[in-house]
Amino acid sequence: MNALRGLAWLLLFQAAGEGITHSIGLPFPGPVVGLVLMLIGLRWALVREPVAAAADALLAHLSLLFVPVGVGVITHLPLVSQYGLQLLVVIVLSTWLGLAVTAVVLRYLLRTTSPEPAPASSKDRRS
Repeated sequence: MNALRGLAWLLLFQAAGEGITHSIGLPFPGPVVGLVLMLIGLRWALVREPVAAAADALLAHLSLLFVPVGVGVITHLPLVSQYGLQLLVVIVLSTWLGLAVTAVVLRYLLRTTSPEPAPASSKDRRS
């Protein structure tokens, strides 16, 4: 029952994001706004616990979500054979770029948040 509440929260946040982007005319997708709203909503246990239960239920059946992708690839096999090399290059380059950006951001964040060494006290110094 808690997972159903979590799915309801997920759909509510997505619908709210869609509504906001269409009413204001934002240039990016509504689900992105919904994710930002959900990030804010996850601060409260009323939202966090059901969404966690829904996420666990969805992750338990994650392999089922790949079935439509496989069917789509088989359906459009002539396109995949025509543009397969270009698709492969784009996928590899975008994955590498994403990993590189993540590594740079992580290195920057680790550098800025690492604690500075404490100054040595006079008892520790040897003359």
